[in-house]
Amino acid sequence: MTQTNSFSDSPPSRRDVIAQAKSIVVKVGTRVLTDSEGKLDRHRIALLSQQLCRIADTGRQTVMVSSGAVGAGMGKLGLEERPSGLAQLQAVAAVGQTDLIQAYETAISAQGRHAAQVLLTSSDLRRRSGYLHVRNALTQIHDFGAIAVVNENDSVAVAELMTTFGDNDRMAAQVAGLLSDCLLIILSDIDGLYTGPPTAPGSKLVPLVEHLDDSVFALAADSPSSAILDGPTSQAGALPKPKASSDTQAKNASPKRIMSKGGMTSKLKAAQLATSHGHNVIIGPGRKDDVLDQIMAGQSVGTLFLAPTKSIRGRRRWISASAPVAGALSVDAGAAKAVTVGGGSLLAIGIKAIEGRFSQGAVVSIRDPNGHEIARGLCNYPSDELAKILGSPSDQIGEILGHRPYESVVHRSNLVLS
Repeated sequence: MTQTNSFSDSPPSRRDVIAQAKSIVVKVGTRVLTDSEGKLDRHRIALLSQQLCRIADTGRQTVMVSSGAVGAGMGKLGLEERPSGLAQLQAVAAVGQTDLIQAYETAISAQGRHAAQVLLTSSDLRRRSGYLHVRNALTQIHDFGAIAVVNENDSVAVAELMTTFGDNDRMAAQVAGLLSDCLLIILSDIDGLYTGPPTAPGSKLVPLVEHLDDSVFALAADSPSSAILDGPTSQAGALPKPKASSDTQAKNASPKRIMSKGGMTSKLKAAQLATSHGHNVIIGPGRKDDVLDQIMAGQSVGTLFLAPTKSIRGRRRWISASAPVAGALSVDAGAAKAVTVGGGSLLAIGIKAIEGRFSQGAVVSIRDPNGHEIARGLCNYPSDELAKILGSPSDQIGEILGHRPYESVVHRSNLVLS
């Protein structure tokens, strides 16, 4: 590639991108899976399931990350608006999840395979052991010839219901990070990334993004978290009313909302995370009936985001994507340069201050003198010991603590640049 700009009108062969992919993760959002009445669109699920099975028939590990539990529950319960109360959201998600997985199982089993329900919360991927268990489970599901249908466990993930992965966009990137040589396909109600608002005159679809930088994020102008189809909203915290009879609806047109928490910025952040792991990403039109078939045929559909040549692998991938940050280390300019430019480890002498209480092996955020995060990594010392040695040369650690198990505070092999 010779282009130096972020966008390109001359994309490389998509057939090559598809041929390199040994696993496929497809993420589909609520707006794609629900109709104008807010009910689960079973026809759309059937079309997607048929195409998923055709991908699986090529031997690739195939995973669907699906939103839609709350939307399905709203339709099943006859609710016109997404509940605002936490307990109500949990209950609606629980009701809807059964409909969602049943729809996938019906459609996938018709193709000779089975749907395997995998419900996750962000905490499931934060622990290294949990991260590996999820990866192993997905691998075994594939070995059995089934297709994993992953969704956020909204009925128990209290925090995630209110401040979620991002309509499953980030979770899809994290799931892709569990797999090898993966292509992440994010299906949206928008055809891809545009040079301006999609409906604005002169706005064009961007077919290829080679470098996902600030200029790309500047193009994303997210709409509010709900698409108002008609009518006013209900009072905050009020339980939405079940739909009235058809006669009543005709007399009193009621408001309908399709709720979605993931806008284009959320999708770009997911693409940024996935490409940092070495995975190519396509954001494409979820309502195109044969979208997955077209993508797998190498046709120019949506926007392709290319992964950089160098990417994050192994344990460092978990550190960057899923592990919880337990504390922060503020470093001086010399240490910041050594970490970001020199590729070095973080030494105690370069640390100016610490935040938080954490144990040995915890993931910490490393911040430059301006307070900006420059990296994350596994800390070799607990916070109480680190407080005693910060600013000290490495050869004095043993004298201060009585032992020196590590020369560095964060070794470069356990460090990921932000």
